[in-house]
Amino acid sequence: MKKILLFAGTTEGRLLASKAGELCLDCYVSTATEYGKEILRDIKGVQVLSGRMEEAEIVKFIRKEEIELVIDATHPFACAVTENIRKACEETRCEYLRCLRQREQTGSTDGKKKVFCDVRTAVEFLKHTDGNILIATGGKELKEYTKIPDYEKRCYARVLSTLASVEQATALGFEGKHLIAMQGPFSRELNTALLRQIQAKYFVTKESGQAGGFAEKVKAAKETGALLVVIARPQEKGKSLEEVLRYLETWKDSFIGR
Repeated sequence: MKKILLFAGTTEGRLLASKAGELCLDCYVSTATEYGKEILRDIKGVQVLSGRMEEAEIVKFIRKEEIELVIDATHPFACAVTENIRKACEETRCEYLRCLRQREQTGSTDGKKKVFCDVRTAVEFLKHTDGNILIATGGKELKEYTKIPDYEKRCYARVLSTLASVEQATALGFEGKHLIAMQGPFSRELNTALLRQIQAKYFVTKESGQAGGFAEKVKAAKETGALLVVIARPQEKGKSLEEVLRYLETWKDSFIGR
């Protein structure tokens, strides 16, 4: 049977892993963390791996396990990871599929939104503002927010509920009520309650799409009057979740009877 390597870590990744298990495909699922592996543990029929792989490690794994198809369902903002996966597939001449998250309109009907190309430029804007800030862009770029004057008092960071994420945030000075460790995506009601609790004037988020609860963030910001500060998603080429799910069915059909 032909083998598949799926890089997960998103809602789309979990759905694709479930589909591979349902179709009884010979599929390895790679997650960056033990936490990601734990989320996938109940999916039968797939082999789940944890730990980040650099380009050379991916190349080695593809060759060792004779992988014939690699599906990249990593986070839309994990650009470096996607580049490593793509290069590894080029080197091994392995088929590569990029699963894209559905985009949502970033326009706003009430004008309470600003869109930036990256966290750095968003921080430059926030440095010249007043009022509390709810940060929901993850822990990876949290260090950028320490450039905001009085960030320890103004900023509230929402990060994953993992030891590594919490330790990283506290090391940067986000402590006590200014550090919120939770697993998303979050409902409109929860976002609204949190914005009101900390009296946030700004809500910083990435353009995470439907799976990342972006619409719920937009509604919560509008309801509370907070300015939504959006980090725009990088432009990519690939296939939608629905297209990749259909492709998996075609993949199975291609070897039945051989």
